[in-house]
Amino acid sequence: MLKPLPVRDWNYAMAAHLLNRAGFGGPPREIEALADRGPESAVNFVVDYESIPDPTPNPAWAKPDPDRLKKIREVNQRGTPEEKKQLQREENQLQRDRLMELRGWWLQRMAVGPRPFQEKMVLFWHGHFATSAEKVRNAYYLWRQNELFRRLATENWQHLLLEAGKDPAMLVWLDQAQSSRQHPNENFAREVMELFALGEGHYTERDVTEAARALTGWTLDRAREKFVYRPQIHDAGPKTFLGRTGNWSGEDVIEQIIAQPQSARFITGKLWNYFAGQPPSQELNTGLAAVFRASGGNFKPLLRTMFRSEEFYQASVLRNQVKSPVQWLVGSVRALECPLPTPLISCGMIRQLGQDLFAPPNVKGWDGGTSWITTNTLLARYNDAESLVQGTLPPMGPGDLGGKTKAAGGGGKKGVRKLQRVRMGGVEVGKILTPEERANQSLLVVSLERRLFQSPLKGDQKRALLDFLASRTHLNDDDILAAIRLLMSTPQYQVT
Repeated sequence: MLKPLPVRDWNYAMAAHLLNRAGFGGPPREIEALADRGPESAVNFVVDYESIPDPTPNPAWAKPDPDRLKKIREVNQRGTPEEKKQLQREENQLQRDRLMELRGWWLQRMAVGPRPFQEKMVLFWHGHFATSAEKVRNAYYLWRQNELFRRLATENWQHLLLEAGKDPAMLVWLDQAQSSRQHPNENFAREVMELFALGEGHYTERDVTEAARALTGWTLDRAREKFVYRPQIHDAGPKTFLGRTGNWSGEDVIEQIIAQPQSARFITGKLWNYFAGQPPSQELNTGLAAVFRASGGNFKPLLRTMFRSEEFYQASVLRNQVKSPVQWLVGSVRALECPLPTPLISCGMIRQLGQDLFAPPNVKGWDGGTSWITTNTLLARYNDAESLVQGTLPPMGPGDLGGKTKAAGGGGKKGVRKLQRVRMGGVEVGKILTPEERANQSLLVVSLERRLFQSPLKGDQKRALLDFLASRTHLNDDDILAAIRLLMSTPQYQVT
């Protein structure tokens, strides 16, 4: 198991597979550069992203704001009912604005940032430790958690699990901030075993109760917006957890969870499923867990082994994964070398496709896989493909997303409005195709296949493209844009 892929089997398609799964894809020149490195160097280049500078600035508001919190406390203590309502309205709007900016900031990092694999790992951890703005309602907390996942994306499992548990967004999301020895809250104690580190069937209800007691004292200093341990509310009595008895603390709980052999199987199986697009076999999962344990629970050796293995490049893994909405949008932008739409439009697109960043549907995160594809979301993908390629949204009226109106001229009736098209970039044909490719249909087809699929089109999808091109006597850029949209509306484009 997990033998390295032979150098002789490494080619453009294999490099594209690595770039698609361990990132969000890219244009042919990036794939070719990765292919030229050979498999070992390519994997190291992807995994060892720390050597690549990332100058992305943080949002201006991404820091504690004691003055704002002081104002809120003062109004809540001494303000009139109307002042309190007004402050609440202002605070709600502030958080909505910041959350929209945060979503756009992260999507932009995925689309044009220098470390796509790091961002792909952040996206994995976001779905794994699924925390929602619906309850947290604090953009700074959500940004801080996002940065935690970025900082520890490929580091040590025990360290990450411990820091995730102490993260302010998690303390609010799973009610740990309200837990005390008089009233231990079991939410985080349960989910850290069921969803984060062990899976169902590998703990008892007694373990949940005892873990909740051990975790008391982990709470939130809301004035300073940070984790704080309060020993006065910690249950210091003896507890029996996962078969061991002692005066366990929250740190002890995390350590004992990680010590379970099932923890390594659980997290390595989930990572394999995320990157390979299918659950590992029992034998493969055992091999992955062995590599992980041998590394002391550090992720980089595991990921390096995964991305070098023959199993990762076998036929059943290639192009078997339905693109998530984020993968679809960011991957399209990267492959077509076009601008990412504004945060409002980008977030609206992926929300309509079923993935709202910082608002997963429940504590389990997104199901993924074929659940991304429904009649409605598939139609939305086709419409969004047109928007990305053409650089416009469908005509909009008053109140629509980004829509603007103006009075009709030419003596029209008063109050009649013209629907405007919203510009959002679009594909530059001259940027992604040579003059020879634009003038020759055969070269055009090969170039588009290589850019969008990294392999030839199949069956009816190929015939549909050829029929469309044959209907054009002299291809112009509008025809080429229509052909790109046609390719993005094929079943083959929905998988990676």
